[in-house]
Amino acid sequence: MHRRTLSTFTQAQPMRDFDESTLWRVSQFDRVRDLTGESGFASLHGSSVLPETLLGELKRLEQSGRDSDVLEVITACLRQREAALLCLQHEALVWPVTVFPKQMMYHSPRDLALAQGAGFMHFSLHSIEPPGVRPLSDRLYERETQPAHYRPLLPLLWSLALNGPRGELLGEIAGTMAYRALKSPQEDGLSLSGALGSAAERLRRDTVSLSTIAHWPGMNVERGSRLLNAMYLASALLVTRTHPAARPSPHSTRGLRDFFKALR
Repeated sequence: MHRRTLSTFTQAQPMRDFDESTLWRVSQFDRVRDLTGESGFASLHGSSVLPETLLGELKRLEQSGRDSDVLEVITACLRQREAALLCLQHEALVWPVTVFPKQMMYHSPRDLALAQGAGFMHFSLHSIEPPGVRPLSDRLYERETQPAHYRPLLPLLWSLALNGPRGELLGEIAGTMAYRALKSPQEDGLSLSGALGSAAERLRRDTVSLSTIAHWPGMNVERGSRLLNAMYLASALLVTRTHPAARPSPHSTRGLRDFFKALR
């Protein structure tokens, strides 16, 4: 997130309608913001500022240098159950994606599935604003946008966790923890194959640490972290600090702190 973004959160801004035929180029998007102080996308109703609770989380992410981390920001929206317009940067383009945590839907003029697989690795957060469209459950949404632009949020979270730029545990589940799967991802239509699929099935039987998962066949710390992040966002993961199997998370600041504390 650009530093100037947070300073504009608390100001009411007139905004343009979504251009549904094209995506903004980053240079054009920045030029509009710099010249007019406006976003390239419309705020069609409701508040022109984000809720204070969500702003507080975003400021903490900014202070820790994680404010451009798409997965962390979406997780903050989910935690607060607050809708938001995320302007995602993918190579030279800005993709407007409005997440609706209460409805577990997202809105985008372009289907993010077009950036499937390794394409998710190149997403970062350019800026975040109040939502510019109503949720699908609102009877007035058709006046603003097309129903086809609303899509289930869970498959997007799943793909971002497994294939996006973040290869470490989300802050909320890092530290001295043990993990167990509450259900199979396939129950929600989410697929895993190879070592990841085997690890997910094993997690249904065993409560283990990330260090243990990393030593399973075909796994390592990054693959284990991605799997745990995906299952956590799919509400398919039990996270506990009190289980005897709990161990500090490898490669996490909190985990290292817990590790050295345990040595004292």
